[in-house]
Amino acid sequence: MENKKRIPNWLKIIALLIFIIGGYFGWTAYTTFLASNVTDNQKYLYINTGDTYLQVLQKIKDQKIVEDPNSFDRAAKYQNYTESVKPGRYALTPGMNNRRFIGNLRGGYQDAVKFRFENIRLKENFAGKLAENFEADSITFLKLLNDENLAKSYGFTKDNFIAMFIPNTYELYWNTAPEKLFARFHDEWKKFWTKDRLAKAKAINLTPQEVSSLAAIVKGEALHKDEMPAIAGLYLNRLQKGMLLQADPTVIFATQDFTIRRVLNKHLRTDNPYNTYIYKGLPPGPIMMPSIVAIDAVLNYKHHDYIYMCAKEDFSGYHAFATNVAEHQINARKFQKALDERNIKK
Repeated sequence: MENKKRIPNWLKIIALLIFIIGGYFGWTAYTTFLASNVTDNQKYLYINTGDTYLQVLQKIKDQKIVEDPNSFDRAAKYQNYTESVKPGRYALTPGMNNRRFIGNLRGGYQDAVKFRFENIRLKENFAGKLAENFEADSITFLKLLNDENLAKSYGFTKDNFIAMFIPNTYELYWNTAPEKLFARFHDEWKKFWTKDRLAKAKAINLTPQEVSSLAAIVKGEALHKDEMPAIAGLYLNRLQKGMLLQADPTVIFATQDFTIRRVLNKHLRTDNPYNTYIYKGLPPGPIMMPSIVAIDAVLNYKHHDYIYMCAKEDFSGYHAFATNVAEHQINARKFQKALDERNIKK
């Protein structure tokens, strides 16, 4: 038998080294690009406008967004992310690998904010709500809300500017500039005010802004949506007769004391343009953001002859309506007695 050729030891060593080196680079490539790395510690990564790569990397480390920051750093440099930072709000999927994660960051594939608002009373409240959901701070938003020139450019005044923001759910990007956010809300305002709604506003001799001001009063008075058209009809009757609206929610707004549960004579004497017990007609602007339901209640108001109303004494949230003072006084005494029995003094 012939002797088999033996593989030289040096060749075995070289083969082993190649295997080891190949394995090392293979493992490094796997851990750098393909292995899961994103944790479940955060739902989103927020990258501010102007952030550098080093600032992003520091956020990722501080917030423990990835298991291995070093592998993320290697992948980011290989994928040229260090020079391609884009601001935004990026959704984090636990187990996501660096390649996909960085691909989202490089492409700017951020997750939109589903922004919903309603029952907003003051501009300060709305500015705070905006700041909670978007990159800019509340001071920036409040400054824009009080900007007379900006309001005028959209067809509003500083007082009724808040009417432009129709309560609804909007999908917007977290880092959208405040001015662009306002432009988007104006677009939504224009879409909301269809030809049909504009025609109905014209029929009751009100502008869309005035409809919002009246709708805000209706919203403030009504605890039940089904009663809104009747309340709207009452205030429209008073407007048409040239009567003071005498709406308690406007008095509360004028005092800026939103803890009031019982409007007293001292409150009615508050000298403020929003006090409809003193100043005739609609207030300068909405006393809150009216809901879509309240706006449509004004546009589709209930026709009747009522000019007085008072909360029912059963505290059901509904109102007793009247066509004359005598009947109204009977209803008012019943409600005042119920307040006294419950020891509600203010």
